[in-house]
Amino acid sequence: MKPTRSISRFPRASRLLIAGLAAAACLLSDPVSAQVAAPVLTIDQDRLLKETRIGASVLAEIEREAQKLVAENQRIQNELIAEERELTDLRAALPPEEFRDLANAFDARVQKHRAEQDEKTRLLNRARDEARRNFIRDAAASIISDIVRARGAFVVLDLRGVVASVDAVDITDEAIRRINQLADEVAE
Repeated sequence: MKPTRSISRFPRASRLLIAGLAAAACLLSDPVSAQVAAPVLTIDQDRLLKETRIGASVLAEIEREAQKLVAENQRIQNELIAEERELTDLRAALPPEEFRDLANAFDARVQKHRAEQDEKTRLLNRARDEARRNFIRDAAASIISDIVRARGAFVVLDLRGVVASVDAVDITDEAIRRINQLADEVAE
């Protein structure tokens, strides 16, 4: 049997260099390096709002308002269902024109209630969005800015708009910890 030769395009030294670079890349990507200097950082605003005590209290207040609206919608729906049943029961006893007038008036009330409740829902959603913006601006912005300066970054992107990133550029946990720490200090 004839000895076979390697048909590699890379000589042995090149392969060793590539292996060394790959090992170095693995070491550099190690998650142990907690605070990587990166020009771009990411943050999960939803987690920031949910997992900080200040944000959670904001969300709880909005949730209470949402539950009130749900209860009000249910009450109105029950009233309208009862009124519709009464109207249906009256149909056989009323002249067609009188029933049509009552039915049209009922439909107008239904449309009015629907428009009012839709507007309340829009206002609640707007309040939720505004509360999120206010929380980020008032409670989190200075802490996020401190983290940005400490990490030597230029910009922070919301994680929802990022397709891919490494965990080392996500500052959510650090921001949550600092905001909760600040809330504790203020409470004392």
